[in-house]
Formats: sequence, structure tokens, C-alpha cells
Amino acid sequence: MKHKFFILLALLTLCSGQAAAKRKCKQPQIPILAWYSIPPGEFATLERYQELAECGFTYSFSHTYALDDALLTLDLCHKAGIKCVFTCNDLATDPEGIASKIRKHPGLGAYFLRDEPGNDDMPELGEWARKIEKVDPNHPCYLNLLPVHAMGHEAYIEHLEKFCQIVDLPQLSFDHYPINEAGGDSVYLNPFWYDNLELILQAAKKAGKPFWAFALSTAHTPYPVPTMAHLRLQMHSNLAYGAQLLQYFTYWNPGTETWNFHQAPIDQQGLRSRVYEEVRSLNQEIQRRAHVFVGCTVEDVRHMGRTVPPGTKPLEQLPPHFLRLDSRGEAALVSQISNEGRHYVVIVNTSPSKPICMDIKTDSEVMRLRSDDTQVRADKYEEEYYLEPGAIEIFFY
Repeated sequence: MKHKFFILLALLTLCSGQAAAKRKCKQPQIPILAWYSIPPGEFATLERYQELAECGFTYSFSHTYALDDALLTLDLCHKAGIKCVFTCNDLATDPEGIASKIRKHPGLGAYFLRDEPGNDDMPELGEWARKIEKVDPNHPCYLNLLPVHAMGHEAYIEHLEKFCQIVDLPQLSFDHYPINEAGGDSVYLNPFWYDNLELILQAAKKAGKPFWAFALSTAHTPYPVPTMAHLRLQMHSNLAYGAQLLQYFTYWNPGTETWNFHQAPIDQQGLRSRVYEEVRSLNQEIQRRAHVFVGCTVEDVRHMGRTVPPGTKPLEQLPPHFLRLDSRGEAALVSQISNEGRHYVVIVNTSPSKPICMDIKTDSEVMRLRSDDTQVRADKYEEEYYLEPGAIEIFFY
């Protein structure tokens, strides 16, 4: 298990994409995965994969079923400087043969097994993963787990334990899209989303695995067209809880027939929506301070506000070197993270629509890490901090 974990960590922290190559990998990068990526057929071109890389993605997961389409995806990912999450029908029927064929391909990032399995599926999935790992121990198998509200708190804990024991992949990945339409232009946050992050973090720590998490980038019933605030809230919360790979559902519009998918970053005709630019901008923001989160240890996460979300704990003690930390009754989270000898305090406005003002006072030992990754003593600032919806502030000592 330790061997698989270190292989995965090395793979995920490699710089990928042309921009990272130009920077000669001076800064660690958060891997970012495009779920339901470029479809096979007329759109499977190098130009399209370069467009995806330019949006800040380092992993592409296209839904390919024919082997030839899947092999072409590997080639195009490699040429665009990104990695492919590989899938095709033959991977299920001949896992050893397919893994032997592609295991040395420079575009390969991971093997996709199945989405959102139930407990009864796990023995089969574990057996499938072992067949692939026997041939290729250097690339992880990947699947995505259900959210907590699909089965309830206690059943979900059991679900995570079964997954770690039976399927035993090198990482945990789950989806939960927390921002829901409430009528008109108003939205609300699913109260159990942070419970889900808490349970995933606990399970990942217990199993000694990193975890991967999502943001919703394509509207469908009952989820709204995402704003930058919605995207920031999801990704910043994922990072504050220690996610080591970020995923967007979806990159390409899967179609309107079933779930009324609309306003994906790329529509079915191949045109960019405004969400493409929002995702691109957010990915750039994240990578500027990725060194805070890559390989980090989450020591503690607490919540602030008049009430705190189910499954979470209120902030009852100030972090070291903080003299005051007050959200004035508004919702926020405070994560304490250690990484490479530094201690970080990460604060996120957990409202999808409401800005907040926080009173923050520190001693002279605390530095503020600004959005451009420059740093300055926090006590040079006045004590009132204005945080837009989903915004993040990072301090360290």
C-alpha cells in the first residue's frame, strides 16, 4: 500500500502542461481533471486538447468506448502536455491486455473503472483493479464515490470503509455538488456538504490515502449555472480540507436529453461559454498558491457562524499567533494546515452569495500570503478583512 501511495504522490505532483514546462517545474502544481472531456470523433483534435490545457487542466477524462478512440486520446493528451484518464470497453473485458499495451505510453495518467459504485460492486472492482495493478503498478486506477446524502451519515462511513478495505485504490474520490437553486436567482448551500468533506478527510487519514474532490461546472436540474463565487467556494473548501486533485464536472456538455445539462465550459457545438473563462481564471488563481496545499497535512478544520454545518466543529480556540478572529456571526471555515515546516491558517467565506467582513488581528510572527503568492506581515494591515463569496485568505507562521 505504501508503494502505491508514493507512486501516486510522485505522479500527481509532476508538473504537466506546456505552461508548467516553461516554468521548469519551479512551483508544485495541483493536478486538475476535466471530467467528461473532449468527445471522440470530429472534436478529437490537438487544437481542442491544447485549448483544454490552456484552460488550466492537467488531466483529461473523455468518455471513450472504442479502443481506437481511447488510444487517440492518449496520443493527443501527450502532445498537448497533459495526462489521460484512460477508459474503453476493452479495459473491462481484457484489463491485463490493455494495461500491457498502454502502460508505457507517456500520455497515460490513470485507468478509470466505474462511477459511483454501490457496496455490492466493490469485490468485482477490487479484483479488476488488482489485475491492472499487476501489469502496471505505476499508474493508479480511479473511480468516483457517491456523496453522503445518497445513503446517510452512518451508512456512508461504512461505505468508505468498505471501499478502502476491498477496492483499496491509492486515493479516495467523491462527488458532491452543494450549491442548489432556490428559485429565481437565489441559491442555497446543501447543509451536508461539509459533513461529506469531514467524513472523506477522516477516511483518507485513516487509510493513509490522499483524496480528490469536485466542483460543478455544468448546470443541470437542480443546480444553477455556476458563478465564479460558486466555483471558488467549492474549490477553496476542497483545498482547505486537503484535496490533492481537483475535478470539474463537466468540461464538455454531455447533452440535454437526461439532466438538462447546459452552460458547460464547452457546449455541444464546441463553443466556449462564460464558464470556460471562469474556470480558466480560477485554475490560474489556485496554481499561484498551490505550494500551500500539495502534499499538505490538515491539522484541524473548524467552522464559524451563528450555527455551524452538520458534522463540523465550531471554532473555539484561536490558531497560534492570532489575537482575534471574528466573522461577526457569518459563515466561514478556518483550516490549519502544515506543509514543509510552515503552519498555514486558511480562511474561506462559505457563503455562495454573501460577502462577509471579518475582524482578524495577529502578532508580528504571522505573514499574509497574497493572491499573487507574495507575502507580507499581516500586522501591516487593518483588522477588517472583506471576503467575497467563496473567497479565501491564507496566513502562515
